[in-house]
Amino acid sequence: MTAFQPALNAAPISSDRPQTAAAPAAPTVSTKTWLAVIGAMLGAFMAVLNIQIVNASLADIQGAIGAGIDDGGWISTSYLIAEIVVIPLSGWLSRVFSTHWLFAASAAGFTLASLLCATATDIEQMIAFRALQGFLGGSMIPMVFTSAFFFFQGQQRVIAAAIVGGLASLAPTLGPVVGGFITDTWSWQWLFYINVVPGFLVAFLVPLLVRIDKPDLALLRGADYLGIVLLALFLGCLEYVLEEGPRWDWFGDQTITACAWISGIAGVAFIVRSLSFSRPVVDLRALAIRNFSLGCWFSFVTGVGIFGTVYLTPLFLGRVRGFDAWQIGAALLSAGVFQLMAVPVYSFFANRIDLR
Repeated sequence: MTAFQPALNAAPISSDRPQTAAAPAAPTVSTKTWLAVIGAMLGAFMAVLNIQIVNASLADIQGAIGAGIDDGGWISTSYLIAEIVVIPLSGWLSRVFSTHWLFAASAAGFTLASLLCATATDIEQMIAFRALQGFLGGSMIPMVFTSAFFFFQGQQRVIAAAIVGGLASLAPTLGPVVGGFITDTWSWQWLFYINVVPGFLVAFLVPLLVRIDKPDLALLRGADYLGIVLLALFLGCLEYVLEEGPRWDWFGDQTITACAWISGIAGVAFIVRSLSFSRPVVDLRALAIRNFSLGCWFSFVTGVGIFGTVYLTPLFLGRVRGFDAWQIGAALLSAGVFQLMAVPVYSFFANRIDLR
């Protein structure tokens, strides 16, 4: 999930030169532009929200589809693995299919996958549909930054980055709250039904309003398909090791050990491939830009603190303290409220103080 936020820290400062204090006046933002950006933000918000929306309701879902406690963890893990794999690929995919069409296809596919999740009758179906949901929705997360930085200029970009970053932090915190309320009020199926209306709305609005680039299908010829495979093996196996390692005694389990080796070898091979291939699917050479590298690192550290807490707290409250879905959501609400309150504070100081 930390892949959502590097642009927030790095984008305002794109080179190693100090940022100047003075900035030219930004043009007035039209209603059409605001609708375009809001549509993109809504899509990304849904994708991030669905990471955590099921966590407070895992017991209800497991009981309904006959899954065990250990199997139920895969309802979240499968979504994360698929999402983590597709996020680094979104830059290349947007160049191939264009930002607005990729966003629209992602929103429509995410919505259809949500409907499939609501109809799942066993754990195997749920895992498959959640993985499909994460893969189809993951592209919307980084592309919201592309849209925001394209439509906003000057100091407006600081406000846009603050809003998008605030939503990125708020969505996983609200997930258990929304999920707990929905499960206790209606049923767990509505955790996925609520994606239908906003999902199709985003799929309709974005192609009409977001015009950033044009598709270039020629990029499919000679693309770095080996790099894509290596990236998927590296991140997918790494996510599996980190998620399932504590449950299966880490390297005392043969599957965990095998996945760790696959991830390590694929990761090294991917780095070598990306630095040696003329048109890599993920250009790691961008990390040579000092401010971008620092932004990625700061986002990673911040993400560990924010998302690690949001992920572990519902599990602790549910399994150890015995809280129900709504109690878990209410307990996490305070963090989300204060994160949202921090957005205008950041915007105020960011326009007056050097971002460093």
